[in-house]
Order: sequence, then structure tokens, then C-alpha cells
Amino acid sequence: MAAPVQIDWYDTPLYYDIIFDEDTGREADFLEAVFARHGRTRGRAVLEPACGSGRLVREMAARGWTTDGFDLNPAMLEFARRRLEADGLSANLWSDRMECFRTKGRRRYDLVHCLVSTFKYLLSEEDALGCLKGTALALKPGGLFVLGLHLTDPACKRPSHERWTARRDGIEVTCNTRTWPPLPRTRLEPMRSRLRVSLPDGSLREQETKWEVRSYTASQLRKLLRKCDDFEVLACHDFRHDPAEIRSFDDEYSDLTLVLGRK
Repeated sequence: MAAPVQIDWYDTPLYYDIIFDEDTGREADFLEAVFARHGRTRGRAVLEPACGSGRLVREMAARGWTTDGFDLNPAMLEFARRRLEADGLSANLWSDRMECFRTKGRRRYDLVHCLVSTFKYLLSEEDALGCLKGTALALKPGGLFVLGLHLTDPACKRPSHERWTARRDGIEVTCNTRTWPPLPRTRLEPMRSRLRVSLPDGSLREQETKWEVRSYTASQLRKLLRKCDDFEVLACHDFRHDPAEIRSFDDEYSDLTLVLGRK
């Protein structure tokens, strides 16, 4: 087979959606559970920064939430809009950046969520802080920001690897993702994702995306949060998204989900 095509996997939203959709229901269950436990507002308005293919936008809208989302990739936004329309659901979607988004007169929210490490796409302290401050402005007092990201072990000097397969409507997608240790002094982690797609007609395609994300230890994330005093840490979980399982805010495990309360 020929070498993988170099293409941003966000430009192929269907394949991206297939490989991440398995956890959608569990993630939505978790968001609703932590909001019921920790939220101090009465509404049900939710915002998803970097909403991607709209899988959680659709799920939260189907559960009766007033749902908004934004993303920078036009292919993702179009995919999300088409799926909402096909399902008879509505959500307010627009193009924006995480580090400087504005709700532009839109409603304030009871819940904002940013799961599965999307926050790490903000490559500088300034941009990460901009996202936190923008989220604080978008939330009602007593609302929640649920933030999930992978922590990095600075002692690990070898690449990490994940591989999984998902299927939908005769399409099989296998994702191979490799992450290298952070570059010295920059905290930037090189990443590579390869998708192997088997289509219903029997044809195969392979595509590859390379990019960088910003690494975090628990202490680095704590330091960032102290610079934005609009939030308090209410709870800490892992990527199993079990609301009954409380974790410590430390480096003992790699996948961290924080429940932050807007003061």
C-alpha cells in the first residue's frame, strides 16, 4: 500500500467521528451527573469549545440541553450542522478560537466542557489562560467548567502508543496514535495519528496527521489555574468518567478530568 496521505484528520470529520463516538453516551452521562452534583445554577445551557464533529453537541441537544458550540475547522462545523438537521435537533454553532472566543451577545452558560485533551492544543501559557478567562466570562456564577486532559510524565523518555478500531455503516476505522516526550524547554509534545479506513466497497485508504500539543503535569496545571482566580476545583476524576470515582489532583495517573466551579 502507498504511504499514508498527509491530511489533517479534522478535514475528514466522518472518520474522526467514528473513532471517538463510542464514549459519547458515557461522557454525556458524566457531564449530567457532575452538573447535578456540583452545579449551582438553575438553567440547562451548555457550551462546547472546539466541538469538532459535534458528537457531544448532538447528544446534549438530544437530552434537552440548550446547546452551543464552536470550532475552527469548517469541515467539522458543516458535518455537525448536517447531522443536527438530519436528527431534527438544533444547536448554535459558529467558527471561533479557543484562546480568544467571544459569545458575542449569546447566552451565558450553566455548563462548559472541553474533554479528551483538546485544551492541550493551546500551545502557550497566554493562550491557555485566555481560554480559561473566556470560559469564566461565558459561565454564570455557580456554573461548571469540566476540563479533561492527558498528563505527561516528565521522567518518561519513550513514545507512548494507542490503537483502537471502530465501525459504522460498513466503514471500519483503525486509529494509531503516537506521542513523543516533550521537546526540551518548550513543553511541546510531537504527535502523529494514522487512520486506516476500510470502506464498504472494499477499498482501503490510509491518512496521517502530525501536530504538537502542550504538555502538563498536575503541578503545571495547578499553577495555570492559580492565574485565573475565577475557578475553584470541586472534584477530580479520570477518563473512565465515573462520577462516583473521585481521584486526587496529582500525577498518579495520566488521564485527568477536573470539575471547576465558577466563583
